[in-house]
Amino acid sequence: MTAAFTPLNPFGIEITGASGDHLVRPEAADRCQELLAEHGVVIYRELNIGDDDLVAFTRLLGEPEVARTSEHRHPEIDTITLDPAKTNATLAVYRRGNFHWHIDGATIEVPQKATLLTAREVDPAGGDTEFASTFLAYQALPEEEKARLEGLTVVHSFAAAQARANPDASEEERAAWERVPSRVHPLVWTRRNGRKSLLVGATAGQVVELPEDEGRTLLERLLEWATQPRFVLRHRWRRGDLVIWDNTGMLHRAMPFEPTSRRLMHRTTLIGEEAVA
Repeated sequence: MTAAFTPLNPFGIEITGASGDHLVRPEAADRCQELLAEHGVVIYRELNIGDDDLVAFTRLLGEPEVARTSEHRHPEIDTITLDPAKTNATLAVYRRGNFHWHIDGATIEVPQKATLLTAREVDPAGGDTEFASTFLAYQALPEEEKARLEGLTVVHSFAAAQARANPDASEEERAAWERVPSRVHPLVWTRRNGRKSLLVGATAGQVVELPEDEGRTLLERLLEWATQPRFVLRHRWRRGDLVIWDNTGMLHRAMPFEPTSRRLMHRTTLIGEEAVA
């Protein structure tokens, strides 16, 4: 069966008719890299890629991170679920933060390059994933607004993200969040090739150069701007789908689903290649 490529609106590309073993070839990985650079999100529909091939394909795309869960025979794979019977209970609580717009790795110097997520089980009642292009959002800003944002820096922290997801947390929980190191990044991320994007999302808690209230108002306004429908792609999962996205220029979030949901994903992540500047 010949693979078919369908560009999506407002960005992204969907591929049907591919197979997992076909991807584990250098030429297939090179093609995926090209599509990712052009479209931001690459969707292989009902690929049903096995874990061995998922890891092999990830390695062809770049250097994979070692997962923090240690729950899988492949150290590169994270098991993504809210069900505490299938994962570490603490991680299950933290993953409620996935319901809020975020960029992975915003609290480290070099955010992850890309994420690969494949559906082992899906939930028809919820769990779609939305993506918002921070490249498109920045490009659409008025020029005077772009000028105002230049030079501003933002504190990104695990604590800010968790406070959104768990507003009723105890003081002990909040103290634990605060112990995770934060990171100050430019509000506008300028790549080596000159391309620019907004670095906003759940981890963005404070603008260094502005009074606290003014800074939070700005960050919320920019997040609302970046997640308008004209900048957003919604992916409705089918079992076996593999989705890859450019983590550096894409906010993402999971649509809410119950902790007891059967939704189960396997994830690999590519180590970042360019520091925020």
